Amino acid sequence: MNTASEESFVKQLKENQNIIHKICRLYTSDEDSHNDLFQEITIQLWKAYPQFRGDSKFTTWAYRVGLNTAITLYRKKKRSLETTPFDSEFHRMKDDEYNFEEEEQLKLMYKAIEELNDIEKALIFLYLEDKDYTEISETLGISEVNARVKMNRIKGKLKKILNP
Repeated sequence: MNTASEESFVKQLKENQNIIHKICRLYTSDEDSHNDLFQEITIQLWKAYPQFRGDSKFTTWAYRVGLNTAITLYRKKKRSLETTPFDSEFHRMKDDEYNFEEEEQLKLMYKAIEELNDIEKALIFLYLEDKDYTEISETLGISEVNARVKMNRIKGKLKKILNP
């Protein structure tokens, strides 16, 4: 990868790092796991970046890679995530802007979302990010109709969890 591509990747990743933090929050329950998953998603994005053709928005592509990485690791049901060493200081992302205390108000919603399966979590995450059903279906690789049906079922499931 050339220097211009590296700079473009770092710039886009810095501008969109909250996407990764939100994915990490869905699939981890503590700060160390969050940081490990953040690093692993960043590495997978870096590895996949040379194949990013720009057919979709960077954010759509980052959601897809991030969610696939998180779901793959989540399905392995391991407490500690195996991560790939990433030594370059130039590409290391800081999470200084992410404030864990501010998330206290979202605990109830996240607790309910924790009860969903991995695909349902990904779908509700994209929905809460105000993605339209076209982008949700592209990101998850399902039909738009299927995304709508699943979302209606998830909404009902969350209502039952939050209001027993």
